[in-house]
Amino acid sequence: MSKYHLVENILATDIAKEPNRKGFGRGLKKAGELDVNVVAVCADLTESTQMHLFREAFPDRFVEIGVAEQNLVTVGSGLAAQDKIPFVSSYAAFSPGRNWEQIRTTICLNDRPVKIIGSHAGVSVGPDGATHQMLEDIAIMRVLPNIVVVAPCDSIEAEKVTLALAKDSRPAYMRLAREASAVITTQETPFEIGKAYVYDEGVDVTIVATGTMTYQALLAADMLLKDGIDAEVLHCPTIKPLDTAAILKSVKKTGAVVTAEEAQMNGGLGGAVAELLADEYPAPMRRIGIKDRFGESGKPDELFEHLGLTAKHIAMAAHEVVGRKEKGVG
Repeated sequence: MSKYHLVENILATDIAKEPNRKGFGRGLKKAGELDVNVVAVCADLTESTQMHLFREAFPDRFVEIGVAEQNLVTVGSGLAAQDKIPFVSSYAAFSPGRNWEQIRTTICLNDRPVKIIGSHAGVSVGPDGATHQMLEDIAIMRVLPNIVVVAPCDSIEAEKVTLALAKDSRPAYMRLAREASAVITTQETPFEIGKAYVYDEGVDVTIVATGTMTYQALLAADMLLKDGIDAEVLHCPTIKPLDTAAILKSVKKTGAVVTAEEAQMNGGLGGAVAELLADEYPAPMRRIGIKDRFGESGKPDELFEHLGLTAKHIAMAAHEVVGRKEKGVG
């Protein structure tokens, strides 16, 4: 499987699950213990975004800004200008969904190291429906100069991402989910900003996945192996800066690629990989993600199936690109 110390029971039906936002909450509290300059600002969603752990531990370093997302990030920028390390959180639909211009102008243009935490992203928000299912966040944040964009695969990695961002001098956006998802990494699994990791080695097709879709990619690789296709799963938690070397190395080996994300594939991870390959190494490619539409209400599992985000859909896309590769069709 992988040299990166993943859990032993990834394929088990009873794999442990936890919302990755809980890992952020634990990580933020630890970051606060390690550095007195870490501060937290929230837009009236402290428990939902798991900032309450930090608030309880460091009440004098926590600001409740209220339902005012534009103010949320501008206050964060001001704190960063005073040498603080601000983490600012809300639902992704509101931050960066509502306050993108303020993020652009007060944070990125000034290169302030504000850490923007967008919780409840993707369709796993479920019954809350299209208004709260933020699917465009990767695309709109990736386009901003100076910023780091990260989507952890599980709660353990989210904790590591939080600690890494607290030490990083750049603006950053971390995307988190509401729903509990499979815990596939361990404390020994590495994370470094800007690095992608081969979680399952293969030679026939590369599956580049981010966020909680990496778990679906690993399930798809198991399905494909039973069909005689040896897939390589590349976990790409950092969408910007993209680990171009790791992606090119894998695709040059396999000659075909599928990307997987719980977000709009136009402009998201799929767009980033397509841009890279168009410039450096064109190869048969399919993108798994939201296909230029809004979400809708439903149970998370139903929505994943309805919108084509399951391991089955990744495996079908892999079959297609391998077939194109074998026929010499780009």
